[in-house]
Amino acid sequence: DVQLQASGGGWVQAGGSLRVSCAASGFNFNGHNIAWFRQAPGKEREVVSCFNSGDDSTYYADSVKGRFTISRDNAKNTVYLQMNSLKPDDTAVYYCARGTSYYNIDTTRGAYDYWGQGTLVTVSA
Repeated sequence: DVQLQASGGGWVQAGGSLRVSCAASGFNFNGHNIAWFRQAPGKEREVVSCFNSGDDSTYYADSVKGRFTISRDNAKNTVYLQMNSLKPDDTAVYYCARGTSYYNIDTTRGAYDYWGQGTLVTVSA
């Protein structure tokens, strides 16, 4: 079975850092893009960052560019999102998702077919 297990969320003060992880199993990890989305209370789920498995390119939403870094460890089938200089607006449940392909980065939710359970990140002012 395809599984994505997100972990690493927690509480942090503004300006602090957290790293969330997404452990994947049940599929060819190298054959799929992986993305992080987030959903704040009362808001739509939005893309945060994507990793293209085809050419190792990355995408970041403007709101996190320069502060967040996505990376992957193929030996561990794990994708990480390092989050620095966190702001209260970053408070959300963070979800990792498996892309349906690895040819191009796609930031739309429909391009992802399996989702992790989410991990809560809370940033206090």
